[in-house]
Amino acid sequence: MSEVRRHILEVAERLFYAEGYRAVGVDRLIAEADVAKATFYRHFRTKDDLLVAVLDARDARFREWLAGRVEALAADPRVRPLVVFDALAERFATNDFRGCAFLNTMVEVASRSHPGHEAAQRHKQRLIDYLEGLLRAAGAPEAGALATQFMLLIDGATVTAVREGGPGAAARARSLAELLLTTARPGRRRR
Repeated sequence: MSEVRRHILEVAERLFYAEGYRAVGVDRLIAEADVAKATFYRHFRTKDDLLVAVLDARDARFREWLAGRVEALAADPRVRPLVVFDALAERFATNDFRGCAFLNTMVEVASRSHPGHEAAQRHKQRLIDYLEGLLRAAGAPEAGALATQFMLLIDGATVTAVREGGPGAAARARSLAELLLTTARPGRRRR
């Protein structure tokens, strides 16, 4: 990837995350990136193309960060599904936390067929797949169903962290995830 393209992506990601995709126009992106209009359009045909590139890059970095934090926080695979929430609490406590860039995009573009919405949905599905892998490695039954429930808890905790302005929602979501795991264990009778 060229340095110019990387720079435009970094500027766009910073602005989109801080102010929102719709609030930041192409002229502002060009000015903040300090590139010529022709240079911008040589790298990104449309603002939507830029958004997708920003989300794809952020997805890769976020998933790498999350997997690294989960491994660093728990050597035991049986606890790793719950440690996801501990890693998220760390993220929620940072000064620049403004929610989930992917959820924010989904809300802003609304149309499920918008390329930005589709990119955000791919990210969420990759996270569900990652969670399912963690749950399988932990020996959890019905890992696929649990992974989608964990994703619901993660998204809810993320929105709540924005509303509350702190990391407490991650701990509460972790408690609910632990309850889900306990209920799903073999030998537990369901009502």
